[in-house]
Amino acid sequence: MEARARLGPRLRSGWRSSRGLGQLRVALVHDWLTGMRGGEKCLEVLCRAFPDASIHTLIHDQGKLSPTIEGMTIHTSPLQRVPGITRHYRHWLPLMPWAARSWHVGDVDLVISLSHCVAKAVAVPAGVPHVCYCFTPMRYAWEGREAYLDGWSRRPVRRFLAGRLLDGLRSWDRATARGVTHFVAISQTVRRRIAASYDRTSVVIPPPVATDYYRPDPTQRRDDFYLVVSALVPYKRVDQAVSACSELGKRLVVIGEGTERPSLQRLAGPTVSFLGWQPDDVIRDHYRRCRALLFPGEEDFGIVPIEALACASPVLALRRGGVAETVDNAVGRVYEEPGAGPLAATIVAWEADGMPFDSALARSRAECYAEDRFRGRLLGHLTDVVARRDLDRVPPAPHF
Repeated sequence: MEARARLGPRLRSGWRSSRGLGQLRVALVHDWLTGMRGGEKCLEVLCRAFPDASIHTLIHDQGKLSPTIEGMTIHTSPLQRVPGITRHYRHWLPLMPWAARSWHVGDVDLVISLSHCVAKAVAVPAGVPHVCYCFTPMRYAWEGREAYLDGWSRRPVRRFLAGRLLDGLRSWDRATARGVTHFVAISQTVRRRIAASYDRTSVVIPPPVATDYYRPDPTQRRDDFYLVVSALVPYKRVDQAVSACSELGKRLVVIGEGTERPSLQRLAGPTVSFLGWQPDDVIRDHYRRCRALLFPGEEDFGIVPIEALACASPVLALRRGGVAETVDNAVGRVYEEPGAGPLAATIVAWEADGMPFDSALARSRAECYAEDRFRGRLLGHLTDVVARRDLDRVPPAPHF
């Protein structure tokens, strides 16, 4: 039996389906607000749609979000009072389920959580629809579990204890999925994970990409460097791009910051440079000038490759996760097995083939993920949830 059929009786009898979305009392829930990444850009669209909504989050690093989000009413958890929490919040993972219990959304008509960790665990009043826009089931407990434990590989006792903790988090995460009435996945990859982890169905609505901002510049000439734009954390596998380019003697520019930066700099050869985090205009300039973007990690969706395609830049990517749904050999080159060796071989083969790339196709493909299309799909889905209409009429996600 489908999840929405099981959960249908929970919806309030005689519920206010005749009210427009703009009239609803809405609560938004987000794991944490520490910077403007892909998840926050999704939240920003909802903030514009529901400017009177409240936001509930674990922690808020004030001033690090867009003016749209900063202008909302934001409620944090007890973790906000921990000194230095905005720099070390991931170390507090064991206490996040406890902190999420402090969220009280009040008397609302609709709850929308944007979740990859604990946001979907928010307690919702009886009969109120809870739509979870799911970036992925809790990464640390599911597909990212081994990567998380690898950080303790030299400390076997701590690794064992961390494993037991993650087992408990997995059980908790599965249990809290029952509080969600409707799941929305950001990609087909995440849709399959939701089914495997929670035994729940979901619709797919890809996240927005700022294609009006990320555009080609016909006056800009291509340079000879490869580019990585990423958080420098283990699961992004930036080390593979650094190793491949160092081995080949290819120029590589890395834009991003994170815990892995010191080890990546030790690994890097003289042709690799690290710029740290950069503003959007600098990132766009590098998209427009790079030989190609390198994307060696397995992502839930992958906004960065779409931004690069929007700027008519080729993408060389591992054909895993959400990127397998958006990138192919017509707009760069994909490879099958992870590792610095396969990536290096892909770079060599692509250059030997004359660096084939269809710039017009890249741009048109990126436009499928424009913000106005995301807004239309998501608000249309929310309207169907509110009106309890046939949810199968959500516009299908682009598929390539």
